[in-house]
Order: sequence, then structure tokens, then C-alpha cells
Amino acid sequence: MAEFYMTDKLPSNELSFTNCAIFSNNDNVTERSRHVLVRNPVGLQYAFSVKVSKDIPKGKVGFNALHRKWAQLPLNAKVEVTVPGPGHFETIESIMLEIDYFNKKKVSNESLNTELIANEFNETFVNNVFSVGMPMAFQYNQTVLAGTVKEIKVFDLSKNIDGGASTRAGLTGVLIGNSNIKFQASETSSISLVGKNKGYQSVISPDWDFTKMGIGGLDNEFSTIFRRAFASRVFPPDIVEKLGVRHVKGILLFGPPGTGKTLIARKIGKMLNATEPKIVNGPQILDKYVGESEANIRKLFADAEEEEKARGRNSKLHIIIFDEIDAICKQRGSVGGGTGVHDTVVNQLLTKIDGVEQLNNILVIGMTNRRDLIDDALTRPGRMEVQMEIGLPDEKGRVDILKIHTKSMRESNLLHDSVDLKELASKTKNFSGAELEGLVRCAVSTAMNSLIKGSAQVELATEDAEKVQVTQDDFLSSLDDIKPAFGRSDFNFKSFFPNGIIEWGESVQQVLTDGKLLISQIKNSTKTPLLTSLLHGPPGAGKSALGAYLMANSDLPFVKVCSPESMIGFSEMAKVQYIRKIFEDAYKSPLSIILLDDIERIIDYVAIGPRFSNNVLQCLLILLKRSPPMGRRLLVIGTTGLKDVLLEMGMLNAFMRNQHVAVLSKPEHLIAALTELEIFNSDEMRKIKQSIQRMRFHIGIKKLLMMAEFVRQVDQNERVDQFLYRMQDEGCMFADDM
Repeated sequence: MAEFYMTDKLPSNELSFTNCAIFSNNDNVTERSRHVLVRNPVGLQYAFSVKVSKDIPKGKVGFNALHRKWAQLPLNAKVEVTVPGPGHFETIESIMLEIDYFNKKKVSNESLNTELIANEFNETFVNNVFSVGMPMAFQYNQTVLAGTVKEIKVFDLSKNIDGGASTRAGLTGVLIGNSNIKFQASETSSISLVGKNKGYQSVISPDWDFTKMGIGGLDNEFSTIFRRAFASRVFPPDIVEKLGVRHVKGILLFGPPGTGKTLIARKIGKMLNATEPKIVNGPQILDKYVGESEANIRKLFADAEEEEKARGRNSKLHIIIFDEIDAICKQRGSVGGGTGVHDTVVNQLLTKIDGVEQLNNILVIGMTNRRDLIDDALTRPGRMEVQMEIGLPDEKGRVDILKIHTKSMRESNLLHDSVDLKELASKTKNFSGAELEGLVRCAVSTAMNSLIKGSAQVELATEDAEKVQVTQDDFLSSLDDIKPAFGRSDFNFKSFFPNGIIEWGESVQQVLTDGKLLISQIKNSTKTPLLTSLLHGPPGAGKSALGAYLMANSDLPFVKVCSPESMIGFSEMAKVQYIRKIFEDAYKSPLSIILLDDIERIIDYVAIGPRFSNNVLQCLLILLKRSPPMGRRLLVIGTTGLKDVLLEMGMLNAFMRNQHVAVLSKPEHLIAALTELEIFNSDEMRKIKQSIQRMRFHIGIKKLLMMAEFVRQVDQNERVDQFLYRMQDEGCMFADDM
């Protein structure tokens, strides 16, 4: 049964150090329990242990100043006091208190032994009730200490492990004789603690879950980041100091745009028990006035330096996040101009991260799309030594990302049952996280648009708006609008083979068979990360068409054509950069295929001279022999009509496989090709067959297709004669002398 009391001050300092609610010895509340629940005037309830004093009037309850402020208990306020039943409070297994000197003017330079403090604390407060956040004051060796309960773990008797009880986090509990008591210095304190009972706050938040934070598909990356950058910060500072190691101070996140580097950096800042992260864009550091850019760098580290001097190893972690760090940390000496501002900014940042005056309470996170621009000194051990590529997600990762972005509509029953995220993941190869988010937005827009009435004015009925649901068809149609930046080439493959592939003989069949085997090998074999194949033969033999056909049907996530047409007007160095970028983009995808079409034209070869671009040639020779990064596989198909020229240039040996693509040279080749083209009827085909029995041929499939289309326009009665005449006139058919 609840009783009502009026709040009052405590009559003596000795009672203040009990940290209890003090009742009169004439009140019967003390006869029923050692603990009470006090409800303040605003309705909040707090637990206190009870003591009695003859100096407290009957009907009043006294609290010290710390408890009155914490529990919002003004003087002479009416409060409700309830005596809880037996077993109401759980038993404390361990308790963590943050302590400081009560009187900041009376401090000691001597270290305080936490084991001795814990023993005296336990003797004084055994069987008292404590709550997370409760402030208190207590004495130790004539020194008054102020403390705040930061963490409580209670015994969970419902779960037995090998005959013992497990523990869990608690808000309130009763201290017993064998409770584990730990102390840590407060953030602003100069107090020095030693001993086994010295507690510390783990740098990792206990509710760390990246899926809930809105990041998916990066389990392996985060596992590596945790192992390299945060494992040492989980251990107590004393143990780390004994090991003689320093914490990792820098992480560099690099990879294609839209893969979530900036998002990861922000979430890392939230998952750590650290100061509020300082997030700056690289260009923001630069200033037009001399010395200001360097001063901006120093300001970022000022707070960490100040706290390191004041608290030493007890300092909190300071996180500084640089977005687009390549803007200020380019290779020294690479930026033109006489000021050298970029160089001095890099020097200033290097000295702050790991200079003469080393800081051990900082974590610098940098993000960039261009790791190759970063100064080498920044990425050495001791600075940004953890370098993690945030690449394109795999199929499982894409499922996780789609789940995150469709979670809200799924919980609101706005996602149709037909939506299959696994199917969408299989159709979104090489999509980045940002592109998957864009796909979801596009699908939602498509679903909304289907309910908007098309008229002079946009109309949407309220009842229609409530019917909106995103379906699988909305997602599939959105795939036409959202294209991956590092995906399949926009090149029109069918322009290479508008009539399909004409399998007129063994030469074509062999190229197709071997090409499919190479594609299968690049998909399934981890022992051959790089495969190169050259298709060579006379002009018009169909080399480009066969290469493009293999690419179009490869089902690889990254497909790119490098052709002379795409580099018209480029300077020599622009060509080198363009070719290099194609290969660099291919390395970002797990499976890639590149077609180098008409290599002799790519390298600007001309027979007069002869002349060619040596820079482009050397670029291709290097790239054709360079293996992709670990876990990536690349197939390169080249085409040329000048095999002997490539041999002289040393490029022929750069290809692992050389395959000849022949022209039509036998009557049966011509008949097979014309049959597939379906231009002539059976009588015409019989006449052609009789006319070419003793003839020899030398015609490329490309020229035959052009000739056949020309004959298709001729009157049907003259088609055969016109076709045979054209074959002889063009020098493609001549009498067999044998």
C-alpha cells in the first residue's frame, strides 16, 4: 500500500554519504523493507535503500542534494512511497561506476587503487539498491569521491550454464557481498586509477548491427575492418599497453562511386563509443590565404590533442572523416603551380596522424574513388594502414540491400507478394548500393504513376492512393531506366551481326565452340584469372561479329567494346587513358569481358612508313599481361586482319590463344550460307549449286551478306544470273584449274 511523505534535506553530512532515503524512526515503513520505490511529483519512480534517523521528522523523507536533483525531488514536495514485495529487485553480478573527486579543488597526484576502493565500497553499501544513472558520494581514505552508476549486470537465474547462472544487462539491482565492482575515471577528471578493478568503456557499442543500421552486403569488409582497426580497442588499455602496440589510427575506404563508402564512415562513427565525428569534405580544407589550409587541418585535431594531454590513455576516441580525401592528399609534387599548397597540406596531415607528437586517441577515415592519386606516405603503417576496397556487392549482398530499401513498404503491406528479391538480385549484376536504391525508387514511381489519371490536370483520388502496391513488374520495367555504371556496354552488339551468325562451316563452328569454352572457364576456374584470345583472318571474315556475338551471349556482368570508332579525335595520351579506364572498370567487377576490335586501327597502324602509336601499343601490351586483382577474372577477345604486323610488334605473343577465322572457299560453304539467308528458293538454289560445282571461292561472310542483300532487290527471274555475275565481277569466284 502506498504512503505519502514530504521531501526534506538531510540533517548531517554523514547521512548524505549513506546514499539512502532517510525516514524517521517513528515511521513504520522501515519495518517492512530495506528498500522503497519513490514516485516523484511528475510521476517517475525511483528505487532507494532505506535508513532511519531520529533527526528526521515523522511524515518526511530526506534525500541528499545529488539524489534530489537526479530524481527530480524538490524540497517540501509530496511523494508517493511504496514498499516492494519480496524478490522485486534482482541481484547485481557486476556494477561499473564512473568516479571523480567530489571537490575539484582538493585533488591528489597519487594514483588510487581500485581494489581497495572496491573492498571499502562493498563493505559500506552491501545490500543497497542501485540504478543506472544514480549519482552518489562516498568516502575513501578521507577523500570524498563522486560517482555515477554507468552499467549494471544482474544474474539471470532463468538460464543455467554448466550449473551456473548467466548474466544480462539490468537497470536496477541489489549489491551483494561477491558482486564485481569496477571503477573508471570520468571524462573530465584528472583522477588516476590503478588495479584490477579499473573498468573501461568498450569502444564498440553493444547494439552494433550493420543490418539494422541500413548497410547490407558488406559482411566480409566489416569483419576485416573490425579485425584490423578495432580489435585492439576492445581490450582494456592496460593490456594493450603491456603488449606494446598502438591503435590503428587510419582507415582508407576506396572503390567505385555509389558503393556506400560515405555511408559506412558515418555508421562507423555511430557504432563507436566516441566523440561526435567530425565530417569534412576534402575541398573544404583548402583556403586561398597562405597558411589557412594547414590551420584548418590543425583545428580538426585540436580537441583530440587537448584531451590526450589532460586524460592520457583514458581519453575518448576522436573520429575525423574525410570525404573525397584525394582532393587534398594528392601525390606531393604532382600538382602544378608555384604555391605548393597541396604539398604543405599533405605534410600537415601526415604529422598530425603520426608525427613526432603522436596521438593515440584518433581515428581518421578517408574515402576516395581514386586511390591511385593518394600520396604513398599517407597509406603506410601507422597512418591509414587499413585500406579496404568497398566494391560492387555480390548476389547475396544485393538481396540484403534490396531487403533494407524495401523494409518500410514490406512492413506497411505495400510490397506485392509477387516481388521476388532473389530474382531481382540475379538481374542486377554490377549494380552498386546507390543504383539498387535508385531501382527501388524507380519501381515505386512506376507503381504510383499507374494510379495517376492521365488528363490535362493531374488527378489522384484518395481511395486510389491507398491502393498503391509495388509489384515485380514495376521492378522489372525499372531495369530499363536504371543502368549500372560498371555494367554491360551500351554498345549495340546486334549492329555487328544484324543477320545473326551464319554457321557456314567448321571455321565458324570452331570459333563459337572455343569461345563458349573460354567463357565457361572464366566463370568457373579460379586458376586462370586472365584469359586472352585473338581472332585473326582476312578482312570481312566476320571476326568482329563473332567476338561481339560471344560477348552478347556470355551473361557476364561487365561487357565492354573498345573500338577505334569510340576514340575518333582522341590524342595519343587520351587513347591511352581511355583504354586504361576500360580495364580499370573491368577490374571492379568479379567477371568481365573486353573486346579489342581492329587492334591495328586502335594502335594507328598504317602500312606507309610503317607508322603506329608506340604509347598505345605499350599500354595494350602491359594490360594484356596484367592479372586482375584478387577475386576478379577477365576475358579479353581481340580481332585483327594483320596477324603478321602484330607478330612484328610483339603483340601476338601477348594473347594466350590465336585462332584463325577463315573466309568461304568451297562450294559447300557458299551453299550453307545462302541456305541460312533464305534469299533464293529451292529451284534457284539448285541452279546455283550446278553453276558453282567446278569453281573456287574467296569471299568473306561480310561481303557475301552485302551482295546477297543487293541481289534481293533484283527481279526474281534475274536473281541467280545477277548473283553469279557479281561473284565473278568482284573476283570472289573463279574457275578451278585442277
